[in-house]
Amino acid sequence: MLNLLPTAILGGGPVGLAAAAQLAQRGMPFVLFERGAQIGASILGWGHVRMFSPWEFNIDSAAKELLLEAGWSAPPQDHMPTGKELVQLYLEPLSKLAQIRPYIHLESTVKAVHRKGFDKMKTNGRELAPFVIEYERQGELLRVEASAVIDATGTWLTPNPIGASGNAADGELEHQNYITYGIPDSSGSSIGRYAGKNIAVVGGGHSAIQSLTLLHELKLRVPATTIHWVLRKQSLTDVFGGGENDGLPARGELGMRAQRYVHNGNVQVHTPFLIHQITKDQASSKLSLRGTKLGQDYSIDHLDEVIVATGSRPDFSFLRELRYASDSVVESVPQLADLIDPNIHSCGTVRPHGEAELRQPEKNFYIVGSKSYGRAPTFLLATGYEQVRSVTAALAGDEEAAREVRLHLPATGVCSVPKSLPADMESGSSCTSTPKRLSIIPIAVSTPSSCCGASEEEAKAPSCGPSACS
Repeated sequence: MLNLLPTAILGGGPVGLAAAAQLAQRGMPFVLFERGAQIGASILGWGHVRMFSPWEFNIDSAAKELLLEAGWSAPPQDHMPTGKELVQLYLEPLSKLAQIRPYIHLESTVKAVHRKGFDKMKTNGRELAPFVIEYERQGELLRVEASAVIDATGTWLTPNPIGASGNAADGELEHQNYITYGIPDSSGSSIGRYAGKNIAVVGGGHSAIQSLTLLHELKLRVPATTIHWVLRKQSLTDVFGGGENDGLPARGELGMRAQRYVHNGNVQVHTPFLIHQITKDQASSKLSLRGTKLGQDYSIDHLDEVIVATGSRPDFSFLRELRYASDSVVESVPQLADLIDPNIHSCGTVRPHGEAELRQPEKNFYIVGSKSYGRAPTFLLATGYEQVRSVTAALAGDEEAAREVRLHLPATGVCSVPKSLPADMESGSSCTSTPKRLSIIPIAVSTPSSCCGASEEEAKAPSCGPSACS
């Protein structure tokens, strides 16, 4: 009975659609639920941003085969697309294929997933019961049964708050009209919101640096624009990345670019600044960020706008009645945690992994894509594609294919380990050292919160260089 039911795919981004393509290629039934009004809706939230990785790493193998069979013309594999191009040139044509289109449900928000007739506590007979997907569409609550569930919902829609504690800062919710989460488009229709304004960018990752890049372009046109960069780090050294050694040149160039902004004085750095409160002056409608710096009270005042680029986190709320597991620190799939925990290391590529590492206590339920990395901002689309290839092979009973490794990733050029190493690492200092707990293995980067390189305008600038922009 279960074998006759479809696999439910949650999320209509690149990894969700890759799962659909893999299942379609194997002739297995599926249904896909996307909460947005179109495929790739979350990606269009950063559609103005150019990715670090070229097309070579952004297209799933099964999806490519299906598209080519339908007469699709593949884009140049060495070109780095914007988010908008990723959707228009790849995801939309893929979603319109006859093998995929009828099974996509748009504007369908998944509210809950559970085993039919079972809550989380009940065990006997559990694996024989189908999954039930409860989803809301146009105000109506609907249900679909499934034999398996692939959660590819990502993390883009649940950004981390500005508070240093990991919770919303006092006043953050109250003043959300002045706060943007993610990477704003300061060159398009939103230019009036930022031009000539006093702006703070909060965050130390690639999304924060990308926001600085876009604002810096604006400042060159409107010099009255003031840019503050707020970080929690003790030093900027690790923020600037791998530079010329980065396996993805655009990503390395991004870090070097941020370094130039700071050195030429166009970006004012505040670090380590821990934000606890956001207040607004009623007379001027200006914001203040308040907190501590090096143990002393500190504030940035008279702000017009705040951009929060502090990463994002997974949403497990609709999985409450499933037996899922996540690492208590990273909130990733447990077996990936030691590879991607930024407290342990920072490198370029996670070792290839698939269904075996992604298994959950709930049989035939998998968390894939950027959500499988939890709060770690270090994910490449190619990693997600390999995940779903392996998972769908396992669901098809093809254990040999599920165990195979079919993944090639660029290295980051950045590798760091804790200053105090355990005894079994004292003799080694490279990424190849593999202690029992600290598996120092490279990590690759590319989520919506950290998959972005040069903006469309800066990508054409001489400072970017052909190796980073073509």
